[in-house]
Amino acid sequence: MLAFGQSKVPFIKRDNFMAKSNDRLDSIVREARRNAEQREAGYRAQALKMYPWVCGVCTRTFTHSNLQLLEVHHKNGNHDDNPPDGSNWELLCTYCHEHEHSKLKDMAGRQDVKQEGPVATHNPFAALKDLLERKKPE
Repeated sequence: MLAFGQSKVPFIKRDNFMAKSNDRLDSIVREARRNAEQREAGYRAQALKMYPWVCGVCTRTFTHSNLQLLEVHHKNGNHDDNPPDGSNWELLCTYCHEHEHSKLKDMAGRQDVKQEGPVATHNPFAALKDLLERKKPE
């Protein structure tokens, strides 16, 4: 029986395990820092530095604690159009941003769109009346 604090695993194996564990942790931290730098270079980080943290529609204000709810909306709808002056961006809360995009989808759905492909000609209920007539008790 082992006393408290003792282990069957030799110290060398535990030390190797700890070294591997620390290497893994170091690589995770390096990757997180690299991702943060890439985000800083992205348009969201630029817009957050450029504009006040206020929704452009409902004027809700944001702090560091709820900043994840503030999103960048591309005014012209082109997510690749990111001018350095930020003229294509506006900051919107997640709710107003969703509403903006749903308005675009609604407008697209109301436009006359030519139906492509063949129109269905099969009517699955064509003989239903006859079937029901036959099942009626007399």
